[in-house]
Amino acid sequence: MAQSESRLVNVTDSDDSESVPLTVTTDLTLTVDGTEATLRSTGERLFLEFPSAVSAVQALRSLPTTEHGRLHSVLTTGDLALEIRARNRTLAALGAGTRSGPLARWLGIDPVELRLSGFLSAFWAGAVATVNRLRSGVSSP
Repeated sequence: MAQSESRLVNVTDSDDSESVPLTVTTDLTLTVDGTEATLRSTGERLFLEFPSAVSAVQALRSLPTTEHGRLHSVLTTGDLALEIRARNRTLAALGAGTRSGPLARWLGIDPVELRLSGFLSAFWAGAVATVNRLRSGVSSP
């Protein structure tokens, strides 16, 4: 029986500066910094969904800032974008088609594209969910 041999190739090692389009066709459940997160895909867009904005921020902070550029580069080379989400709102994005702004540069997390409205909306949704849980747990006389 003949043996097949495969070689792993790092897309960042390519001499070609063009993007190498990749498609992701699976969904995964990951544990990031002790929190379970779901990774979904639409092919060229990845969605990393955290249960709360706080857990998403903790996971982002666990990634060294020196790795933000590397992750962005790999995603861009593969023509992929990654959205970091909580409560169905996009908090940040990296990769193809994303742009960092002055707030991300000021915070030292460039090239992450921050979505401030997503953060505010996710925190608000979390607060509303907490109030609703408290109300449903309190019995009325």
